[in-house]
Amino acid sequence: QTTSSAIKGAIQLGIGYTVGNLTSKPDRDVLMQDFYVVESVFLPSEGSNLTPAHHYPDFRFKTYAPLAFRYFRELFGIKPDDYLYSICSEPLIELSNPGASGSLFFVTGDDEFIIKTVQHKEAEFLQKLLPGYYMNLNQNPRTLLPKFYGLYCVQSGGINIRIVVMNNVLPRALKMHFTYDLKGSTYKRRASRKEREKSNPTFKDLDFLQDVHEGLYFDSETHSALMKTLQRDCRVLESFKIMDYSLLLGIHILNSNMKEKEGESSQSTSDVKRPGGQKVLYSTAMESIQGPGKSGDSVTPETTNTMGGIPAKSHKGEKLLLFMGIIDILQSYRLMKKLEHSWKALVYDGDTVSVHRPSFYADRFLKFMSTRVFKKVQALKSSPSKKRCNSITALKATSQEIVCAVSLEWKDEKHGILAEGQSYASLDEEVLGSCHRPDLVPSTPSLFEAASLATTISSSSLNVDEHYQRDQPMLFSSSKGLPSSSTFTLEDSAIYLTSEQSTLEMENDNASVLDVYL
Repeated sequence: QTTSSAIKGAIQLGIGYTVGNLTSKPDRDVLMQDFYVVESVFLPSEGSNLTPAHHYPDFRFKTYAPLAFRYFRELFGIKPDDYLYSICSEPLIELSNPGASGSLFFVTGDDEFIIKTVQHKEAEFLQKLLPGYYMNLNQNPRTLLPKFYGLYCVQSGGINIRIVVMNNVLPRALKMHFTYDLKGSTYKRRASRKEREKSNPTFKDLDFLQDVHEGLYFDSETHSALMKTLQRDCRVLESFKIMDYSLLLGIHILNSNMKEKEGESSQSTSDVKRPGGQKVLYSTAMESIQGPGKSGDSVTPETTNTMGGIPAKSHKGEKLLLFMGIIDILQSYRLMKKLEHSWKALVYDGDTVSVHRPSFYADRFLKFMSTRVFKKVQALKSSPSKKRCNSITALKATSQEIVCAVSLEWKDEKHGILAEGQSYASLDEEVLGSCHRPDLVPSTPSLFEAASLATTISSSSLNVDEHYQRDQPMLFSSSKGLPSSSTFTLEDSAIYLTSEQSTLEMENDNASVLDVYL
């Protein structure tokens, strides 16, 4: 019930005092006991010989694991002066909270940090998490997990308000045309009517599947880096028995009309918001997945300030900048969550509800991200070595050559059985004989049949029915004697078929070999 302005003022005063006080302590290695230290200071409104006077009610300010969090800030290149300047120089800006947690959110004036109020259990869980979190950040500072820079508690009038300082995932300097909170579950995962009426609503999984049903497309390098980062982060969360987290996804559309309208305003705001360039390392979406220097390579960096967004495209071909991070990781799968899953699973389909055991939750989350949200652009680039094999005409011509070559005709009953393991090259002399017979019309199946035919031929063992009638062309794909192991599943949509020699040369030279590129 404490007023928002009093909370904001107390946060700024408390952090200003504790961080300033911490600079006097010498640098040293983080020890195990440092994770469990809680420092407390009382700040009366009239001031004391250690604390400044203020016009808020008296309050006590607690700092959790000050030395451990100082190490985390150093790891991300945050100097104490910059940290204090970001939080204390300008009034904090309150954000609306779309979630069901009832937490208050504040963002610093320079857009760098988010300050969020957390429940007692969440603060306790974060404290227990710190040693493992420390180990994970040491191994891999490039992560989409939240970066925690401080955990504090304001005690005023018998009320405890616990706050955590984190990185800001969605910069306010760029307008987010769409914002999604994605969990990979479908039960009740649609934005409420009240949320939709807001100027910048946060949509959910079912809204995403409805609005962006084709998904978002990345180049292969960015896609693999993103998926690797997500997989690594999910395994870390699973090891901590964490579930019910979300991927916060902000989509900025790089449209020429919008660029003209927002160009001046966004530039002026970005100048104000980030005065000395970005201070925090690994904090942007692009740096989180593949490091600095590569951001904005495929999206005209000279005309657009990408703010560290990940370049992508929609199914309509629109250029997008994506900002993302995993949020709400302080939910442990303990007794209350187990009970919540149990009763929801009784009433609804247990696999669709958001609360689930951590291993299942991580797998479902990753599956949803890789199959429904983030997709790879299938780039078909022609290379000279393949002799323009991706042109449609070449594909059709070569498929017909293959079918012609596969129309078999044996002159004697002696060739009724093909020896097991016989190579394709040794078949050529017999197979190509049918091309010289004008009375035999080769059947021409569809392109896909021809492709499956080619894969069938390239298998190691081919058995042909002994009771095979002469002068009747037969396709390998329809042979009853084929072993099941000679059938392949074609995963990719692109099939390259090219021959080393032209049809005329094939007639003259019986020893030509067909190359099949899959």
